[in-house]
Amino acid sequence: MAEGLAAVFWGIITFSLLVVIHEGGHFVAARLFGVKVHEFMVGLPGPALRIRGKKTTYGVTAVPLGGYVRIAGMEPGPEDPLLGPALALVTRLGQADSMMISQELGIDPKDADRVMLTLADWDALEAIDGDDYSYRSRFAPVDADDPIALLDRARSVTYRALPTWKRVAMLSAGVAFNLATAILVFTVVLSTFGYLKETGRIEVPSTDSAAAVAGLVTGDHIIRIGDKDITEFSQIVTAISAHKPGDRVPVTFERNAVRRTVTAVLGTNPKGGALLGVTSQVVATKPSVLQAIALSFSYIGMVFVAIAGFFNPETFRVSVSQSSSVIGASVIAADAAREGALSYAGLVAVLSLSLGVINILPIPPLDGGKIAVELVERLRGKPFSRRVSLSFSAVGAMLLFSLIGYLMYADIVRLTMHG
Repeated sequence: MAEGLAAVFWGIITFSLLVVIHEGGHFVAARLFGVKVHEFMVGLPGPALRIRGKKTTYGVTAVPLGGYVRIAGMEPGPEDPLLGPALALVTRLGQADSMMISQELGIDPKDADRVMLTLADWDALEAIDGDDYSYRSRFAPVDADDPIALLDRARSVTYRALPTWKRVAMLSAGVAFNLATAILVFTVVLSTFGYLKETGRIEVPSTDSAAAVAGLVTGDHIIRIGDKDITEFSQIVTAISAHKPGDRVPVTFERNAVRRTVTAVLGTNPKGGALLGVTSQVVATKPSVLQAIALSFSYIGMVFVAIAGFFNPETFRVSVSQSSSVIGASVIAADAAREGALSYAGLVAVLSLSLGVINILPIPPLDGGKIAVELVERLRGKPFSRRVSLSFSAVGAMLLFSLIGYLMYADIVRLTMHG
């Protein structure tokens, strides 16, 4: 029970921290470009503790999982042509409710509600306390004499007013903050405390492992497993993961400059997968700051390769076996926290890097998907309809939640079977 509570606690702390970093990137970019940010919240939308700042409301919601920034003018689809007439009318009257707008403009009350909410999101209208349907304009009545200029002023503080390159920069900022955080932490940790560098050779820690029984010993250099060439230890893990316990696998290695091949009967690892029973032989290394930065960037490439495995049918099963959902990551976070600040900082860096890379994938509703939509709309010369935009997001969300659900199921099975 105590371990479960620790996992929940550290999971909430860790993912809230990652969200603050990611959403902080969008927040900073929006502020730099003069776009109105209504809220910066940690947690899912709902009841919350709020602190109202000069320009933005900050807070923590009742369900502190994830988070969001609410930025003015990010509604999908083309701009509603009713916005200009509605804003001019409310500005001329000083204040109005949805029913009045509906009657004066001859539109459906639901359309009037939608337009009023959009203008409120743009910070052009202000809701009147105690009245869910009435709004007052933030502009002077005389401004209604030029409806086009009035709407331009209202739009000027929104995401919609930005040119494409600024929109892309804003959407990319969350990923940039995640990657920058990971690189900074990796650089400091590696250059200050060093790391264990792989020698390219193996350790055989157990005399009854599949490797030991087959004749492999510490110091051997594995160069091929089955039909897969091996140049680094991670490829050994991938190659073995493609097999099942009990499979007979040829392993080619070098010892004292002599090449040999043996057949290993694979064992079973704690997760139920195949196991050769070797670890990477390492030596303590302390890189310079520049070397640490270069290593940090190399980790980004490794994460891209790992995530690409989810989109390859041949490597999907292996990728899932080597990945964790929020459940597994929470358990790992609790373990890292128990080991100390250094281990926990390293885990946060790894997760921040993973979150950044995942978010740049061109799948709506991820940031990369939104960027792809922005670029395609620029090429088309016009935005997609609201219905099409929402459909893109719905399909992408379905795919992502299916994968997340599968990873959560796999984590639960592993935790149930192995303690």
